Amino acid sequence: MPRRVKDFIEISEYTSLDDLIRFLEIIRGTLPEESEAELKIRGDEVFGRRLTITFLRDLTDEEASLEARYTGDSTPEPDAAIERLRAKLDKVPYRDAGSSP
Repeated sequence: MPRRVKDFIEISEYTSLDDLIRFLEIIRGTLPEESEAELKIRGDEVFGRRLTITFLRDLTDEEASLEARYTGDSTPEPDAAIERLRAKLDKVPYRDAGSSP
C-alpha cells in the first residue's frame, strides 16, 4: 500500500455562505472515499479564524521518488572505492583519547 500524507485546505473567514457551500461540495466530490476528511475551525481573534479541511492523500510520483532517496527504498549499490576505504578504516587500531601512547 502506498504511503499517504495529510494535506490541508484553508478557507478564510471572509467567504460568503453560498461560495463556502459550493467550495465544500467541490472538495467532497474530488476527494477519494478513504481520504478521512475533517473540517475544523482554527485560529483566534488576533490572527483571524479559518476553516481547515484536512485529508489523507497518496504521495504523488514526484514526492514518492524524492522520499525513496531518503528512506533507502531504492538505494544504489555502494561504490567499490568507498567500500575499500571502509575496509581499510576498519583495520585501523582504535586508541581511547584518554589513554597514553
